[in-house]
Parts: sequence; structure tokens; C-alpha cells
Amino acid sequence: MENRGLDPVPDHERTGRVRSLFPTWVTANMTVLLLTLGAGLTVFNRLNLWQVLAVAVTAPVLSFGLVGLVSVAGKRGGAPGMALSRAVFGQRGNLFPGALLWVVRWGWETVNAVTGSYALLAVLGLVSGVRRTSALILVTLAAFVAASFLVSGLGIRALRVCSRASVWLFGCASVLVLVHLAGSTPWRTVLDRPPGPAELMIAGVGTLAAGGISWVPSAPDFARYLPRSASGRAMVGVTVGGALVTVVPMVLMGAVMAVGAPRLAVTKDPVAFIGELLPTWISVPYLMTAVIGMVLINAMSMYSAGFTAQTLGFAVPRTWAVGVNAAISLLLGGTLMLVATDFLGTFLSFLTLLGVTFSAWIGVFGVDLLRGRTYDAVALMDTAPGSGYWYTAGFSPQAMGAWSAALVTGLLFTGVEWFSGPLATSWIGRNGLGWAATALVASGVYAVLPRPVAGTDGVPARS
Repeated sequence: MENRGLDPVPDHERTGRVRSLFPTWVTANMTVLLLTLGAGLTVFNRLNLWQVLAVAVTAPVLSFGLVGLVSVAGKRGGAPGMALSRAVFGQRGNLFPGALLWVVRWGWETVNAVTGSYALLAVLGLVSGVRRTSALILVTLAAFVAASFLVSGLGIRALRVCSRASVWLFGCASVLVLVHLAGSTPWRTVLDRPPGPAELMIAGVGTLAAGGISWVPSAPDFARYLPRSASGRAMVGVTVGGALVTVVPMVLMGAVMAVGAPRLAVTKDPVAFIGELLPTWISVPYLMTAVIGMVLINAMSMYSAGFTAQTLGFAVPRTWAVGVNAAISLLLGGTLMLVATDFLGTFLSFLTLLGVTFSAWIGVFGVDLLRGRTYDAVALMDTAPGSGYWYTAGFSPQAMGAWSAALVTGLLFTGVEWFSGPLATSWIGRNGLGWAATALVASGVYAVLPRPVAGTDGVPARS
């Protein structure tokens, strides 16, 4: 079990290798919701196969390129992402983006838990014909969340071991699906589809990229055991490669399936529907490996959320902090599975808001990193007035100003089921680029402002 919390990893313990990031980011994308998103690109965006391929490549290159870039902060500072964020926003200022990102993680973990539970229910239905009841739904949800909590509570080594194993399992199961699709798909119908509007391709990139963007603040959490000498370029390359290996085939599979079964894009239970599209000897192993993958996705998210809770001042061990998120995802997941009628609509709305929320932090933190930021291990953990990252009353005015302006800008361009900004009908808003506008404002404003002076006495923090 990993016992280390927010404290930076000392150099003598940083024995990880860059290649360990590859299975981590493969696993982070092992969700059947990618099939649903691929189906949506065909049904709603009216894209043909080649356009879907372009979207499936572009989105992870953009989003996981940012994940790889921010991973570099982990090897520089050896601490979790939201602890390193104290150096940018100030000890008090960091509480604001930290609290917002923590709350948003509740939604991400809830969506993953619900999807994993649907997959488990689908397997039970296919194998034994068990009738789905409210009690069974809650039992499978509790089992899924408990498994996620167990792996997350054990820590980084358990996550690495499970990720390596799950990559092989999921890869073999995906090959089965691809072989079946190759022989059963009406390829003439698929290939003869006319191209869709270019604007909807752009919107598709924005929707698909939002999931990857949500991992950016967590990137240092999985890179902090790498030595300082690790190649930054290799870290970016391995991260993007891990995402592409999973995202591209799954999105294409969803798009191909939707040609003959367009309901895949709108069904309340996408996982059960996928089970109906495939023969039992393929669907059962595929959905079981999907359950494992989604358990690990949730475990990774809970792992990072535990650190975020600690940066907010919860003076509890990391495993206890993880338990808080597990309880919240269980409560919200049960509500979503028993009450919600439009799972896909809720999911897409959540992805849109997710992208905006995370992009505001990314823009500021990314520019700070590119400016050559180094981290003082003592100042990161010192939250008292006068510490190295205290700045002005505990806030960095430059970072907080850029973050706030970007967040407001992004919401102006955002339109979802329950919220619509005044600029949501503009070209940026219609094409789902509110997250891009958010990142550009955050990075642009912060880049033109002078760097904050560390400490309260004008003496820069140690590096």
C-alpha cells in the first residue's frame, strides 16, 4: 500500500520509467462510452467513416498532448498536480480551483460508476437471464464502487499492475469485436455515406477531447515517481500513444455499429444495447473486460481526488479522502441509474461543462510550467502565512485573475440541457469550443501578466 500523501517524493524513491505511463493512459480510456460517442458522431453529427477517423485521431492528440505536457510538472516537483498548483495560485488561492475540480470529479466518477454497473448488469442478463431490479442495480453499483475504492486505496503500485494486465485483456477482447464487425458490417453502406458538415467535425473534436482534458490536472499524480532526468518529449509521446491505441479503434467501432443500429447513440443503457448487437461469446468477455477497465478508470480518478481533498484542508489519510469520493459516487450513481431518463444527454452536457472547468486551470498552470517553473518542496507543504507560495494574502492575483476571467468566458459560450450562456449560439458555442476559448483566455491573460513574487518579503522560493 502507498502511504505517501501530498508530500513530494524524494529523489531516491523516484525510480519509475517513462514507459509505465503507456498502460496508465491506455487504461484511462477503456470505457464503452467511447462506442456511444462514436455512434453519436455518425447519427447526430452525420459524419462518414473518414471524418470520424479524423476526429478520433485529432481529439486525443490535442487533449492527451496536454496531459503529457502537464505530466512534466510531476517529474519536476514530485508531488500531485493539485499540490503543485499551490505554487501557481497561492496557498489560499488554490482552494478555489481545487474545490471546483473536486466537485466536478464527483460527476466524472459517477458517470464511470454508472457505466460500469450497466456493463455488469448486462453480463448478468446475458449469462443467467437475471431480471434487473432496483435492488440489483444498487448492489452492482456498490460492488463496482467498492472495487474502485480498493484499488485506489492501495495506491500507485496497484494501479500500475492492474493497468498492465487490463491492457492485454481489453486488447484481446477488442480484437474479437473487430473480427466480428469485419465480417458482419455492410461495408458498402458504411463507405458510401456522404461527408457531414465541417462544423460538426469540429464539434465532435470538442466533445471527444473533453474526456481527455479531464485527466490533465491528474497527470502529475502518475508521473511524480519518475526521475528528474526523464525525457519530457518521451512522456508526451507515450501519453498520446496510449490514448490513441484505445480511442481510435473504439470510436470507429461505435461509428460502424451505429450505421446498422442507430439507437446505440440514444439508448438509456448503451452497454446493454452493445451486448445485444454482438453474439454472446463475444459480448460477455468484452463487457467483462470493459467492467475491469472502468473500475480502473474510477480508481485512477478517486486516487487523484483523494489528493485534491487533502489540498482543500481535509486532514485525513489519502485512503480516507478516497473513501469520501467513493461514498459520493455511490449516492449520485444510484440517483442517476434509478431516476435519470436521458443518460446520453446528461453525459454530453456534463462533458461540455467538464471541458470548460478543467480548461481554465490548464491554461494558467500550463503557461506557468512553460515559463520554466521549478518547485520548492518545503514551500508546497507550508500553508502558513509567509510561506514561499503565500504571495498576496495567500493568493496569486495574476493566476486568480486569469483563471476567473477564463471561467466566465467559457460559460458565456456554453450551452447544455440545464444552462445556456448568452454566447452559446455563436460559432464557438455551436461547435462546442467553449473549452478552447476558456484555455486561450486563461493562457493569454496569464502570459501577459508579470510573474508573481514568491513569499511575502520579495525573496523567491527555493527551487
